[in-house]
Amino acid sequence: MTVLTSSRSVTPSAPLADARFFRPPRPAGHVPRPRLCERLADGLDGRLLMLSAPAGFGKSSLAIEFCESLPHGWHSLWLSLSRRDSDPGRFLERLLDGLRQFYPGLGDEAMGHLKMRQRHQPFAFEQWLDGLLDEVAERLDANQPLLLVLDDYHLAQNAVLDRCLQFLLNHLPDGWVLLVTSRQRPDWHLARLRLSRHLLELNEQDLRLTEDECLALLSSQGARLEGEELEGLLQRSEGWVAGLRLWLLSGQDAPAGTGMEQVARGDESLIREYLLEEVIERQPPEVQAFLFETARFERFCAELCDAVRESHDSAAILRHLQAHQMFLVPLDEQGQWFRYHHLFSDLLRTRGTTSLAPSGMHLRACRWFSARGLLDEAVEQALRAGQPDVAASLVQNLSEEQLLANQNIAMLLRWKMDLPDSLLSSTPRLIVLYSLALGLACQLDAAEELAGNLARFLPAPDAAQQRSLLVQWQAINGLIARGRGDIERAENSCTEALTALSPENYGQRHLCLSLLGNIALVRGDLWRARGLNREALEMAQRGANPLFESLVHYDRARVLQVRGETLRAQAEVQQGLECLRGVDVPRACVARARLMLYQGFLLCMRMQNQAARVSLQAGIAEARACRDISLLIGHCALAALEGREGRFAAAFAQLAEAERLMHIWDVPPVYYLAMITLSKCELWLAQGQLELAEAWLPRLAETYAGEGAAAAPEFHPLLPLCIEQQSAALARAQGKVAEAETCLRALLEKAEGRGIMHVALGARLQLVSLLRASREREAAALLERSLESLKCGSLLPYRELLEQHPQWLREQLATHSPDDVRELLELLPGADVVMPADAGAAEALSSRELAVLQLIAQGCSNQEISDRLFISLHTVKSHARHINSKLGVERRTQAVARAKALGLLR
Repeated sequence: MTVLTSSRSVTPSAPLADARFFRPPRPAGHVPRPRLCERLADGLDGRLLMLSAPAGFGKSSLAIEFCESLPHGWHSLWLSLSRRDSDPGRFLERLLDGLRQFYPGLGDEAMGHLKMRQRHQPFAFEQWLDGLLDEVAERLDANQPLLLVLDDYHLAQNAVLDRCLQFLLNHLPDGWVLLVTSRQRPDWHLARLRLSRHLLELNEQDLRLTEDECLALLSSQGARLEGEELEGLLQRSEGWVAGLRLWLLSGQDAPAGTGMEQVARGDESLIREYLLEEVIERQPPEVQAFLFETARFERFCAELCDAVRESHDSAAILRHLQAHQMFLVPLDEQGQWFRYHHLFSDLLRTRGTTSLAPSGMHLRACRWFSARGLLDEAVEQALRAGQPDVAASLVQNLSEEQLLANQNIAMLLRWKMDLPDSLLSSTPRLIVLYSLALGLACQLDAAEELAGNLARFLPAPDAAQQRSLLVQWQAINGLIARGRGDIERAENSCTEALTALSPENYGQRHLCLSLLGNIALVRGDLWRARGLNREALEMAQRGANPLFESLVHYDRARVLQVRGETLRAQAEVQQGLECLRGVDVPRACVARARLMLYQGFLLCMRMQNQAARVSLQAGIAEARACRDISLLIGHCALAALEGREGRFAAAFAQLAEAERLMHIWDVPPVYYLAMITLSKCELWLAQGQLELAEAWLPRLAETYAGEGAAAAPEFHPLLPLCIEQQSAALARAQGKVAEAETCLRALLEKAEGRGIMHVALGARLQLVSLLRASREREAAALLERSLESLKCGSLLPYRELLEQHPQWLREQLATHSPDDVRELLELLPGADVVMPADAGAAEALSSRELAVLQLIAQGCSNQEISDRLFISLHTVKSHARHINSKLGVERRTQAVARAKALGLLR
């Protein structure tokens, strides 16, 4: 049987263990209950084991005993729930974290989505669970069933979580059983489960101690009772485990019958209060004070208790509490971290008094957590201390450079939900930090409203501070204006900010240079875009910031691709990824996500579809974890790839997923709607659904062309030209040859005039296909001009000729040196490809194995592959072994060579 534990990195003297999956040991003096364990074992053939009874009936102790007696082959995952788990998103995040320790790499994408959620928005848990359970089904081992234990479910229970768990129960995979302990029955369809024999429920009557069990408990604790005294206690306790234990702790030497009148009345709340107060009052004064002081904390260790109490005796008191079984629940194997039994801590908090001011204790706890780098808990303690200024100073430890380089917007937005709104505008620093975060998260109205609060701090005490505030406001204003498509205002704001920002302000200077470069790209001013990229790269290198440098390489790759230089763009992406190697970057990194996404897009342009798919999927997963809308590039590229391979349902599913995420993240339509709609038009044309394309393309053209046209969105700067290209394709499909030719020639002239050779090549090759049948000589001449682009690496624009006119294309290529047109010749149907004689011997590699193999071919270490694909190191090694076995090789280098020979890699 496996019991999971996981720990955090902390000071050696007090390990901060993660108690989320730690199953507590059976309490000292626990009376074994084999009869109940046997009943529970009989229910393992069903779906749900329910232990439902009031507090103190031994539900958790029985669950612990049952886990320890599980049949051979069974595993258990223990989740102790608290009120904080009432948020379904938090609960599912904990659940997935636990499952990933049995199924490494499970739900990487699902976990990224959970971390990006916002609590004020509805969470589509059914769709989330459906996808996760599909992935689980592929990895289940019938020989290793799993018991999932939810202890103290009543603490987290609410209507939404009930529906979430009901869905999980309805779709529970074979080999999984759910065990729930709760003081109240969940609002699930238990009758249906009972009728189908999938439910085994033990209630209060079942959990009462039998007379023999009561006698065994009393005997184990050395109680000396007999006759009427024993009979009276057994009758009054009515088999309530907690009542007997608390009575034993209160001291058997008390006068006979003292306080038992209340017990006799059978009022559980009075019994609980009386016995708990008896236990507390019989403790030494210093122990009583300790109990009341530490009951405020969800978890504590000796060092934390010493810090908040300003004492040095906490370790000794904790040992005393352990020795006297004072409802202390261990949270780790080392016995360093504890919490109180919920019933006990509730009473301590409601009835206790202390000479220490609660605010002072929480403030000292805040300092203790902060000194150990536990920022979340430090901020929480500062807020509970009523010290928003302290919370603000903690949040302000995150520099703008960290924010803009890492762009970990998800983390900041999670903090924002836990901080009062008044705190966000309490200092210029917080206003700037959160305005940038909201702007990068596309929450433009909220960012503008918050940034407006900077005016409250004007005029500043001195000219330098005044200038600093104004410059920071200009940078934020530029970010917001670009998001709304007001590129004139964005350009003016960013230009003015750049002239005033100090050279050391790398974060906002990078932001302004990147925005201006994007605006130049939208306008077709490629030379200016290149110049701005060069300036940004020099600044990043001067500041020795690899994250900024990698982001600049991403911007430079986009400019190179617009110029039609696909191979140079690929090299730029590789330089960007190289900047991140060996650097301590976040597990979810925006720079890496964008580079992987664009690498996938460029591989599509090179018609390396399998490698493209791997890179796009990895980039999407990481972008989701960062809450970065650059994943639009990935979903649109994957949709186009699926469409080209005839999987239209999968293609539209990619676009639907992108649109769903934009809704969840509250992203304004200006960022994504046109981009997704244009991708749909391309798919409709490929399907022959001309009426749909005809309905939407004119609307897009009206919005993004002509006088007063809207600016292209950030992640599709060539949108207006691509709309013209698709409009020409629509005219061709409708048989309007003259209209299509006119449109393509105008587009070609416009694109060549601006140096946008990526679009020019596509327009020219469309003309080749259009003119081939009627004006073959002119078509051949246009093709001749196009072939010059082969040295730049773009192959996708030739796809129509390759698929629809392969023989004519082969004849045209015959007049060229094979070396000059080799890549096109290899793509022609029937091209001679040298394959090993035993090529069919290799088993098919899974998509994940192909992803690993692609990164192996790039020279990535196992750890780098683990980081890129969000899977464990063990899983990487397992995939590598499977790859070698399927390919019939022994080493990585042999696997790469073999895969290339089989055509799995290029």
